[in-house]
Amino acid sequence: MKPLEKKAITKKSENLSEWYTDVILKAELADYAPVKGCMVIRPYGYAMWEAVQKFMDPLIKEKGVENAYFPLFIPEKYLEMEKEHVEGFAPHMAVVTIAGGEKLQERLVVRPTSETIMYDMYKKWTSSWRDLPVRMNQWNNIVRWEKRTYLFLRTSEFLWQEGHCAHMTHEESQETVFWAMEMYRKTYNELMAIYGIVGEKSDSEKFAGGNKTYTFEALMPDGKALQACTSHDLGQNFSKVFDWTVQDKEGKNVHPWQNSWGFSTRSLGGLFLTHGDDQGTVIPPNIAPIQVVIIPIKPESVEYCQGIFADLESENIRVKIDNRDTKSVGWKFNEWELKGVPVRIEIGQKEIESGELTVYRRDKGEKFKMQKSKVKIEVKTVLEEIQKNLFNNHKEFTEKNTFVVDSYDEFKTIMKTTRGFIRAFWCEDKECEAKIKEETKATTRCLPLGAVSEKGKCIYCGKPATHRWLFAQAY
Repeated sequence: MKPLEKKAITKKSENLSEWYTDVILKAELADYAPVKGCMVIRPYGYAMWEAVQKFMDPLIKEKGVENAYFPLFIPEKYLEMEKEHVEGFAPHMAVVTIAGGEKLQERLVVRPTSETIMYDMYKKWTSSWRDLPVRMNQWNNIVRWEKRTYLFLRTSEFLWQEGHCAHMTHEESQETVFWAMEMYRKTYNELMAIYGIVGEKSDSEKFAGGNKTYTFEALMPDGKALQACTSHDLGQNFSKVFDWTVQDKEGKNVHPWQNSWGFSTRSLGGLFLTHGDDQGTVIPPNIAPIQVVIIPIKPESVEYCQGIFADLESENIRVKIDNRDTKSVGWKFNEWELKGVPVRIEIGQKEIESGELTVYRRDKGEKFKMQKSKVKIEVKTVLEEIQKNLFNNHKEFTEKNTFVVDSYDEFKTIMKTTRGFIRAFWCEDKECEAKIKEETKATTRCLPLGAVSEKGKCIYCGKPATHRWLFAQAY
């Protein structure tokens, strides 16, 4: 049979945007849906979202947060109860006006986030301090109608988890806010091998209806930042607008303190961007659906491959034998490189006779030999090395592309050329923030947690400033 042509992709080094779309489609991670702005997540891509769930769900439950499910449709009047909330989400809302062949008397919003519908139920279920805290999480879908979409990074419908907790005190609620951010940092660092900065959003960038928002900002290869997840201190804003109170131990009516936190399939877009190269994706072993692919060079090698498969599977390594006879060996090499499988083992007659396997590391693009007798131990070691290497590479890239800047001219030059994170003094005036965005397309990404108070001058207006904020252009 004539071998099929390999799946050609644009080089990442030449055009990041085209490369990204090529990789998503040709690595069979996702595809465009018939509805504009939506996507179909294909099994290979969805397996990585399942890995996120498998990693995070036990951490969520360990905190005492239970999984639940609330309706997709929310009465429009609920969102209108909190002024900032509705103003923030109104441009992206999808609204149902007809159902069952009849015009609805009350319009329904297709869930853009679940604060309002969940807190209405929390109010129904609680009356005393004994009923708190309420801790619930949803793994669900969200609809925010986008005019400009980008596979995984910005779609009109996406998947996420959203946690919502209510507490008797602000201190308890804040502890949950920071716990969520630490869980997200751990997920990015340990599962996805992505380095990032945790910090507090400015008032202009915070969640609509919240008091404070915290974020994990990750730097992408083009020097733009990705807001990778958020955790919000909602104060008592929603409990007040819902007129929700519980009695404290002294019998006084108190508005509960609340928080919400979310992590979405946008994270997968960041994963593919961060680690990919000219040949396709590079998937960190901890999240890879297939950690090792074994390729028989000849059909007679298959039986030998099955023994190696059994050895690796016994170590809980996710392994696959590609013994398709409809594809050439070269085509298979190309496909699994495109899909970013961390380790490839090639088995031909030479390997069978010598007992030395030919092993390919996707992260370094290197081949080396490995004794079959040591395959169980050494493959695990290689997978661990790849995971660490990818994280260290991204951390090094981020640090190399983080600049301390005191001149607005230098600020503008960086944003016109290399881009990246800029640490600069800002007076925390919204007008300066808006002008910087207008002139450079850069926004305040966050004030890093633990940022040291310093004396300086605002990068834009020259007024006194006490902190260096993190600026970047963003997705």
